Order: sequence, then C-alpha cells, then structure tokens
Amino acid sequence: MPDRSFLDWPFFEPWHTGLAGELESWCASNLTSVGEGNVDVACRALVSALAEGGWLKHAVAAGDKALSVRNLCLIRETLARHAGLADFAFAMQGLGSGPISLFGTDDQKAWWLPKVAAGEAIAAFALSEKEAGSDVAALATTATPDGENYVLNGGKTWISNGGIADLYVVFARTGEAPGAKGLSAFIVPADTPGFAVSERIETIAPHPLGTLSFSDCRLPKAALIGAPGAGFKIAMATLDVFRSTVGAAALGFARHALDLAVERAATRQLFGAPLSELQMTQASLAEMATEVDTAALLVYRAAWRKDSGAARITREAAMAKLHATEAAQRVIDKAVQLHGGEGVTSGHPAERLYREIRALRIYEGASEVQKVIIARQLLAEREGG
Repeated sequence: MPDRSFLDWPFFEPWHTGLAGELESWCASNLTSVGEGNVDVACRALVSALAEGGWLKHAVAAGDKALSVRNLCLIRETLARHAGLADFAFAMQGLGSGPISLFGTDDQKAWWLPKVAAGEAIAAFALSEKEAGSDVAALATTATPDGENYVLNGGKTWISNGGIADLYVVFARTGEAPGAKGLSAFIVPADTPGFAVSERIETIAPHPLGTLSFSDCRLPKAALIGAPGAGFKIAMATLDVFRSTVGAAALGFARHALDLAVERAATRQLFGAPLSELQMTQASLAEMATEVDTAALLVYRAAWRKDSGAARITREAAMAKLHATEAAQRVIDKAVQLHGGEGVTSGHPAERLYREIRALRIYEGASEVQKVIIARQLLAEREGG
C-alpha cells in the first residue's frame, strides 16, 4: 500500500483524500503497460486517457475556478509513482496552457482550455533557447509588430512536447524595454505558416522534446497573452505555480524507489539472513524515508500557500523543487545500490527511476538557479525589513 498518512497533514482538506484514492485506482487500472516504445504515440494515448478519466480538467482553469496547486501536486506525485511518462503527459498539459489559464483573455481561455482538458489539443511551453535557458532576460527570439500582426523570428530548444503539440505558448522579445521587461507571450498554433520543428532531441528518459524555428511567422495581435512587455511576469508567475509540481513528481519517483528498497531489504537474503537485518541497510532506509517526508513537507507547504491566496510563492516553490528533486536523486541512488546488479539492469524499475529523475534537477530552473532564487529572496526581505 502506498503511504497516504501525509493526507492527514493540515495542508489538505478531507476531499483531497478522495481525489488521491480515485486517482490511485485509476492508475492501477490504466497505467499497467506504459512502456518506452514510440514516445509520441504513447504520449498522445496518455493525454487521451487522462482526458477520458477526467484528470486533465485539473490542469486548466475553468470559469471562476483557479488552478489548485495541491490538486496538481497530488496528481503529479501519484502519476509519477506509477509511470513517469504519464506524469509528463499531464504536467505539460498544465504548464503548456498555464499562461492562458493565468493571463489569457476570455476568448483565449474559451477556445483553448476546453480543448486541452478534453485531450483535443496538446500544449507546450516554449521559453528556453540555446543561449538562454535559466537566463530568461537573454531571450533572442523576436516578435515585431506589423500592422495588425506580430512577425515572429528565431528559435527555441529543449521544448517538451516539441513535435506533437497543437499549441505552443512562445515567449519572444517585443522590445518595450531592455532585458526581461521587453518580453511578451504568444499563442502559436502548430499549423502556423513559418513555424517548424527543426530537430527532435533524444534523452536518457525518452519523452517528446524538440527544437523549434520561426521564420517570418505571422501572428494576429489576438495571439498575444496579457499586455505587451508582460512576458517575463507571465513566465515567472506560471513557473511559480508549476515549479512546486516538479517537486511533487520527484516525490512520486522517490516514494516508488523507497517502496522498492523496503521490499528488496525484506526479501533479499544475504549471509543467511534478510538484507534488512544489516544496520547499514536500516540506516539507508531511514535516510530515504526522512528525505521523502521532508520533500513532501516542502512541496505541500508551497502548494497550500498558493491555494490559500499567497500572491507569490517564489521562495517556497524554489525550496520545494530544489529539495525534492535533489532528495529524490539521493533516494533513488540508494535504491539502485540496494538492488546491486539488478539495479543497473536496463528496464529494471530502479534503473528506470534513475534515468527519469535526472532531468527534474534541470528543467524549470536548475538546482543552482533555485539556490540563487532562494538567496535573493532572503536578501530582498532583509533590505525590505
């Protein structure tokens, strides 16, 4: 049985237990055969299955109902514990459409968000560039006003769902001011002339990833999300919501690894006794369990604060992502070690987790960037206080 005691923490309402239980049952019935074949086909199928199960409705805003970060985190944690690719499919529907949920016009929301929730449109968040990953202010892609249009030129890379998405939220320089203050966000449908996926990128934990190019790509002004020059604010506010959910996915991986390690320790015989009788094994299990609970506390604290009305949770979200992803890496590494040779055998659950966790320490702000964010928040609070 997966640990559900954390649902008794004061971060949650009673109905969160029902949500977690329903999703647990759904995963057990629907995610038993998620493999690593053709990831494009698998992701499309997962998006359809998640939509049919009603889970994608939690990934978008609806009417006056805002995004619930606790729902997002609970869902990502549970999906990740069962199948990393299912978590990816869910997360990108939320992140890719997040700027529309948070800042879109009524028309933009009415057109795109029901399609995302129904699995009829796959979404992507296109921020990173070759020379501008964590340094958003260095973005070079441009969107130049031309009458009733913007003309988009440049490129993006490391874009999740690149190649299968139906809509891309693209951040580009519109020049209202230098640096971060001169960026804007646009909705770019995949069939827009001048847009192309120029390269597909292979990673150690396969998922759809690509490089995008824009050549005189004309967009109507209605494609602009929010105000001109508000792109940096939109990107950061979106990450403020979804960064905690990256920690939740890492937490799901870590819980899976801990379960594997406990089972291994209890059943593996070594020197005529269970592996669990070795004090070093007990120490590893204790450290793993502590890492899991501290990660969960930080993740759900951040989610609870956002759901409770906090305007920004920049520090809390950064702490959640930083600690949960780094802790999950350590937990999974211990699980691999406890499995010995089996742990590094291709296709073994521990080996798969070892590959799946690594990217989470990089995307949506690498661990080093999270440390900078946390430190700057502390220093800013000192100056303000």
